[in-house]
Amino acid sequence: MNFLKKAIVASAWLTVVFAALFSYVTLAQATELQDEQAELVSVPKEAAREYLQPRSLAAIPEGEFGDKVRLGYKIFVDTQGLTGDQVGNELNCSNCHMNAGQQANASPLWAAYFAYPAYRKKNDKVNTYEERLQGCFTYSMNGIAPAKGSPELVALSAYSYWLGMSGLMDKYQVAGAVPELSDEELVKGGKRADFPVPEAIQKALTVDQRAKLPGKGFPAIDKPKLAYSPQRGKTVYGAHCQSCHGDNGQGLEIAGVYSLPPLWGENSFNWGAGMHRVNTAAYFIYENMPFAKGFQLSNQEAWDVAAYINDHQRPQDPRFKGDVQGLKDRYHKHQGYYGEQVSATVLGVEKPKGN
Repeated sequence: MNFLKKAIVASAWLTVVFAALFSYVTLAQATELQDEQAELVSVPKEAAREYLQPRSLAAIPEGEFGDKVRLGYKIFVDTQGLTGDQVGNELNCSNCHMNAGQQANASPLWAAYFAYPAYRKKNDKVNTYEERLQGCFTYSMNGIAPAKGSPELVALSAYSYWLGMSGLMDKYQVAGAVPELSDEELVKGGKRADFPVPEAIQKALTVDQRAKLPGKGFPAIDKPKLAYSPQRGKTVYGAHCQSCHGDNGQGLEIAGVYSLPPLWGENSFNWGAGMHRVNTAAYFIYENMPFAKGFQLSNQEAWDVAAYINDHQRPQDPRFKGDVQGLKDRYHKHQGYYGEQVSATVLGVEKPKGN
């Protein structure tokens, strides 16, 4: 009997040990498979038949929920004026997300909201929508991210949700006001099986389909026939970009306010922002630049000028811990210039000088 008890106990322990080992191996394999530099893909333009059309801002309701939506809009279009030291450069959210975050193929908020929670490269884990917004403050805005649950993040989430849900409701003929959500629900994002969605929308679109709305992200374009060249890009910049962004990428400042954003130097996005990737910048430029005159540049010109913009110094990657090469090897295995030598200078080593 004692032998039998010992055998049962031993068997139980072996089961626990093997389960733990299996879980560890599975976790390790999953971690190895996760590419920290893998990008969240946009929806190909060929798949787009009709882009979502959010309701007019005038339709934002009165009351506490509507106030949050309006605050989110204000922060988005005037990030400089409403977030203080949470922004460390001279950009606004709307500089990259065109038309106050509503324009298809310019990473619109209405599509982004329903794409989260999602795995993200920058911190190697599944992020809520609010965590994705925090990343924008840290990298694109070169600032200090607002705390989770802060009024800023709740407001930006509310604005994004309202744009997306109002567009879906109108598309699928759901009458009435956009359903109000609690702050806790708003900041999670809409890519969830338990996310409250009107029945007509739920029947029309699965969770994954809502996460891939046509117009999401910056549509990828083909690689150029010639290797992209900052030297050729300088010529493209002078012909198409300089009149707005300045001869040294400094943007346009009037009375202390930047009406057109700086593209490099101390007042631009840092080395951790997605736009410092040549391919990401090329996608954005081809679709949306020159401002209000997209598609004027050829595929080759878009890649070349993206390379030119990104082979200049800019603020340091916030993940930097004193080793440029180490950071490059870990986080910059992509089409970019961080840690590369350009004009006798290693990009990322020196602090950028004022434009």
